[in-house]
Amino acid sequence: MPKTKQLHASEHDEQSALLRWSELQVGRYPELEMLAAVPNGGLRTKATAGKLKAEGVKPGYLDLQMLVPRGPFHGLLIEMKSMTGSTSKEQKEWISRHTKYGYRAVVCKGWVAARDEIVSYLGTK
Repeated sequence: MPKTKQLHASEHDEQSALLRWSELQVGRYPELEMLAAVPNGGLRTKATAGKLKAEGVKPGYLDLQMLVPRGPFHGLLIEMKSMTGSTSKEQKEWISRHTKYGYRAVVCKGWVAARDEIVSYLGTK
């Protein structure tokens, strides 16, 4: 029997879907206006990479942040992954640092997991 390749959405597609959802839900969850992407990855020229590094871009910094306090947390940070993606050493270190300083920092595989994390976070008293 021939092997078939299972198709999965890319990390970009998952994150884009989450941001489309958030734009539609801002009336229900006004805090979503604080959800922002951190332009940390992607292909770039050596010159652009050098400029971004000089401006403070750091390897592994998490993809999304929503700096809205809830319960014991100062804000929520999300590292988006595709359903087959994995977390780098640097991303794990950032998650640990954010947690240490009072933020909720998580990895979400797929936009639905990220949506559920956000809704849960916003419900935290």
